[in-house]
Amino acid sequence: MNNELLKKAHEKIPSVPVLVNLISKRERELINGAKPLVKPQSLDEDKCDIALREVAEGKLIAEIDFDAIAKAEDAKTKWNLKHVNVNSLYSD
Repeated sequence: MNNELLKKAHEKIPSVPVLVNLISKRERELINGAKPLVKPQSLDEDKCDIALREVAEGKLIAEIDFDAIAKAEDAKTKWNLKHVNVNSLYSD
């Protein structure tokens, strides 16, 4: 992995977990035959470096669906059973 490309990609996507997941997913796509969004510098260029260059050059971006996150948090709160007495659920 090219550290310079990693730094440039990190400037575009400052969240490390998002960047790692994005690069990982894109690398798998490239390995499975997806067409690169940037011209490879050589025939044997590492797929991870291609994915990093795609991010660094702005060809690949991450979108965050804040509505989905809010719904998931709401559902987690709605179904949180920490405060329920389990014995009361089964007693008649």
